Amino acid sequence: MSLSLSLEEAPRQRPSTVSEVVESARVVVEHAFPPLWVEGEISNFKTYPSGHWYFTLKDPAAQLRCVMWRADARRVPATPQEGLKVFARGELTVGTKRGELQLVVRQLLATTEGGFYAIALERARAALEKDGLLDPARKRPLPLYPRVIGVVTSPEGAVWHDIVAVVGRRWPATELVLVGARVQGDGAVEDLCRALALANRLTALELLIVGRGGGSKEDLWAFNDERVARAVAASRVPTIAAVGHETDVTLTELVADVRAATPSAAAEKAVPERADLVRRLAAVGAGLGSAVSRRLQLAEERVRHASTRLGGAVDRRLAATGERLRRHAARMVASCDARLAARQADLSRLGASLDALSPLKVLDRGYAVARDDRGRVLRRVGDFPPGRAFRLRVTDGEVPARAEPRP
Repeated sequence: MSLSLSLEEAPRQRPSTVSEVVESARVVVEHAFPPLWVEGEISNFKTYPSGHWYFTLKDPAAQLRCVMWRADARRVPATPQEGLKVFARGELTVGTKRGELQLVVRQLLATTEGGFYAIALERARAALEKDGLLDPARKRPLPLYPRVIGVVTSPEGAVWHDIVAVVGRRWPATELVLVGARVQGDGAVEDLCRALALANRLTALELLIVGRGGGSKEDLWAFNDERVARAVAASRVPTIAAVGHETDVTLTELVADVRAATPSAAAEKAVPERADLVRRLAAVGAGLGSAVSRRLQLAEERVRHASTRLGGAVDRRLAATGERLRRHAARMVASCDARLAARQADLSRLGASLDALSPLKVLDRGYAVARDDRGRVLRRVGDFPPGRAFRLRVTDGEVPARAEPRP
């Protein structure tokens, strides 16, 4: 039997092309199915140079081709692996090139606890631990009195203002340098890495604070990125990391030399409390004075006892050994005088050292310190606009003053 068609049996109306059929199917599918969630296992996963992801979702009975465009894929914290079970949300369509049913994925969630965030965090933690960056032995001590501190954070956030306020109150002699960076959202990781690299080139820095305020897990995610953690670990100066609230612990905080619960706590760890230091210096001075006084009293008592013993010996043995005892007594007195002079010299040196530690000593030499009405030190010409009232702290009190216009 022949299956060929004669011209009489050919279709009387124009047949549809393959493209037309596929396009019609695409329109029907896209209108018939609203965006939906699909659960399945990832297989045949491929990443293209364009950044798009192509993979297949399958279950024991069927499989569905999927595509995820670069803009949507960038929002997934970790690249999926073969065999991972996921929830995918997207729109069904028909691919125009192959005529196959396809899911355009907009959201991708791992079915495991914590989702892709937990997967990405565990991968980054394992890589950092393998390189020894989480080893407590590599932690460095913080400088006791840092002169210049760098701060990597957002210029628009409250973190910078909190750190400035705390440092200004506790140790106003320290200079703060802001290295601004985005701390969340697209581009935050690259921006933080750039800011950390820039801070590392500032030779005057002695300490670096990296931080941001609280937020959701997604808001803090840039500080869990392996690139940011490695940039913090590579800092040439000691680092303090304060990200989020006390209960939030990021990889950046784990690799930093010191972790602080909040940015304000980081500022407190960075600089000493001026009032505490003054009290400690006063206590040290009092202790030194008491120690010197006790040593002088003991020396005087020993001299008196020695003189008494020498006098009795001279009286008992004057006739036989008078000249020898006189010479011996003279040597003893000279020795005592030398020891007493040495003790007095020690006392003078200790007193001079104690006096040099006094903050008022600088004022005694003719210097004065300008402060505003809030007690902040005014250091630069720009801090004295014409007409500004301020107070001059001199050796015996304060003098009200006002800035005059420059000639």
